[in-house]
Amino acid sequence: MRKWGAEGKARGVIVIVHGAMEHHGRYRWLRDMWVLSGFHVVMGDLPGQGLTTRTHRGHIDSFDEYVMEVKKWIQEAVTYRLPVFLLGHSMGGLTVIRLLQEEKQEIAGVILSSPCLGLVNYPPMPVNALSVGLNWIAPELKVDSHLDVDLATRNPDAIDRALNDSLLITKVSVRWYRELLKAMKEAFTNISKFPDIPLLVMQGGDDKIVNKTDVRNWFDELVISEKLYKEWSKCYHEIFNEPEREMIFDYAKNFAELRLRLLPYKI
Repeated sequence: MRKWGAEGKARGVIVIVHGAMEHHGRYRWLRDMWVLSGFHVVMGDLPGQGLTTRTHRGHIDSFDEYVMEVKKWIQEAVTYRLPVFLLGHSMGGLTVIRLLQEEKQEIAGVILSSPCLGLVNYPPMPVNALSVGLNWIAPELKVDSHLDVDLATRNPDAIDRALNDSLLITKVSVRWYRELLKAMKEAFTNISKFPDIPLLVMQGGDDKIVNKTDVRNWFDELVISEKLYKEWSKCYHEIFNEPEREMIFDYAKNFAELRLRLLPYKI
């Protein structure tokens, strides 16, 4: 976990949770934009990803490992004594959802970026069935994710950086895959447990990794007093890497700034 101080007087804290098979270093631009906008930033690498380990890359025993790690980041963010916002991308968004469904947190608002609530492409049925057995007898067995970087973004610079990024993971364990499926299912079955916190869901309209229909269905089923869904029509999965990212950031920042103005106390 690392922290970055706001430029000038801080107005709030953003906890950024990265997605699957990547690391927090890919969010430098987004981090800098929040810092320049007067927000402290807290983020790090999730277990089995980035610099957290070299021995169990792409593996977890339980999805709860992600949830517990993000809880630590929130605990650190709270020490600033400022409003805290959670920003989760893809699997990071799913982690945020599962955390908030399980435990009460003092959060001013939540921003989900293409949250992983369903996949565009699943393994063939025989392979999926085989993974159930392998989850018990060989949970650490690694398989190719088949997620090429050009499926994630249209931005050629982001693609080039990813192709030369040694910290990106290309293989995941059978247990990781089964835990991901379980977490996605629980996000729906526990939807009534999601707290009444202001929520912004932003989804790539041409997402080739996460199924946007599943994201919209989850959003529509959610019963809270303040929620907003925004689909960016041409964007792929990594909306904060897309050519439209400055406009997308402004949309997210406006959401956070409005929440601050509506708080019952003065910053």
